Amino acid sequence: MTQHPQETVIGRITSVFGVKGWLKVFSYTAPKEGMLNYRNWILLQGGKRISLEVEDSRRQGPGIAVKFKGVNDRDVARNYCGADIVVPTAALPELPKGEYYWYQLEGLSVETVEGECFGSVHHLLETGSNDVLVVRPTPASIDQKERLIPYLPDQVVKSIDLAAGQMVVDWDPEF
Repeated sequence: MTQHPQETVIGRITSVFGVKGWLKVFSYTAPKEGMLNYRNWILLQGGKRISLEVEDSRRQGPGIAVKFKGVNDRDVARNYCGADIVVPTAALPELPKGEYYWYQLEGLSVETVEGECFGSVHHLLETGSNDVLVVRPTPASIDQKERLIPYLPDQVVKSIDLAAGQMVVDWDPEF
């Protein structure tokens, strides 16, 4: 169940909703409704890729509910629970200069302003106040510590070079 490099995960199907084939979805986009801009979804589940078209959608409490074309029964819909939702990265809107999608940051080498290597960005966490980089050590790292580094551009994150695959941070190696 691996995602292709030219795709990005935008959410996950969590549970069925009602009896007419609707599903609850957890969105990884900001704002949450952003995922509804994409009508053709690819679901990744159990090593399989399933292409479905969103027929209808709506905000449902703190989450989102969707109905896929041709899925009209709760039992059929249940088969999609737990699936990751991916879209082609080419379909994502271009961001303003200095803004990045999380998938673009994952895998970047992380170095201090002094040139010491911490490792690479494994993933990011959303904490409410600011996002956090989870940096895992690599063979080139100064030690084998996993680090949680606040993603604060200009304060902690000094530069990002996607072409070079590198991020420079102003962060104490003792943290």
